[in-house]
Amino acid sequence: MLYQAYQLQTDLGSPLRLMAQHLSAALWLQRTERSLLRQVSAACDVISRLRLTHTRPAYGIDAVQIGERSVPVIEESVLKLPFGSLLRFRKDDPSLPEQPKVLLVAPLSGHFATLLRETARTLLQDHEVWITDWHNARDVSLRHGAFGLEDYITYMIRFVETVGEGAHMVAVCQPCVAALAATAVMAEDDHPATPRSLTLMAGPVDCRVNPTEVNWLATSKPIEWFEKNLISHVPLPHKGVMRRVYPGFVQLTAFMSMNLERHQQSFRHLYEHLVEGRTEEARTIQTFYDEYLAVNDLPAEFYLETVEKVFQTYDLAVGTLQYQGRTVNPAAIRRTALMTVEGERDDICSVGQTVAAQDLCPNIRPYLKTHHIQTGVGHYGVFSGRKWNQQIYPRVREHIHAAQG
Repeated sequence: MLYQAYQLQTDLGSPLRLMAQHLSAALWLQRTERSLLRQVSAACDVISRLRLTHTRPAYGIDAVQIGERSVPVIEESVLKLPFGSLLRFRKDDPSLPEQPKVLLVAPLSGHFATLLRETARTLLQDHEVWITDWHNARDVSLRHGAFGLEDYITYMIRFVETVGEGAHMVAVCQPCVAALAATAVMAEDDHPATPRSLTLMAGPVDCRVNPTEVNWLATSKPIEWFEKNLISHVPLPHKGVMRRVYPGFVQLTAFMSMNLERHQQSFRHLYEHLVEGRTEEARTIQTFYDEYLAVNDLPAEFYLETVEKVFQTYDLAVGTLQYQGRTVNPAAIRRTALMTVEGERDDICSVGQTVAAQDLCPNIRPYLKTHHIQTGVGHYGVFSGRKWNQQIYPRVREHIHAAQG
């Protein structure tokens, strides 16, 4: 009933938000220095934005700056599967030299892959870039069946195969476990498309290390509690009607509650900036929340298996993770260069949880292993923002290009 109640509330509130959106736009066009008009317009803008969306925003990567040139970028769908697509950002300039191929693995954790828009844009300066574009489970028909953690690993292998031999994999946050597992399976099978390098950024490889509030929450209840209280059926009129999902709005509510005062302050600042005519500062906040409030439902099987196997029983870390009837063995990885990246102030995936991957891969030679802790950044600062661009990315680039040979 949780999703049905949410859908009813959304439908009932939609006319008010739509009216506020149109009124804000109309008043904005007619704005003057009179404070009353600006105040009403600003209030309407804030009201219209107090809603969730369920459609992936555009990546908006139309060009990338390479040296003194702005190179056009074309977004292409290379492989489309029921629960996710592989997108390529192709630089439309045949004069560019060949660059390392990078598969950017985005989280399937309540937001769309566009959360890594800046990560992809930065990587494009020196690499060919593909990204895992996960679909909203509420839009996937029941005829496509279930989608669990094992399917997620299979998708990752399919995507790497499609990118082709010599690819490098960069996983951000939640998919680090699956990325390491997929690389281990491919290495053990001596697969020709086994990644040349694997970069794991702020991912929960071993959640026993320095547990965060997120980790405590995951272990505070048995998995049956999560299934009973957090899983819902998709209601009409969506294509995936009756599919069991972990709704994105539940995940977002949990994250926002951790920093509720900060989000309230952001909307107050948005109102104040609009009233004062500080449009650039207002636009920065608007752009952030257009992305942050776009939520992506997770297949129930994937969510429950992730909670249980990653956050409760630590299957990969303790050597019991299964894939198609076999135990995943990270020790099989020998020739893939490994880099782990952590943020000093990360309150979602704390220091120590990602670097644990280094110990799980004892057969990678020491000169192929790299670890970086970035001071002064939290979770999102690991893959976006000034320190990502100026301090973390140069190290990631060096790691990838060294493995390129």
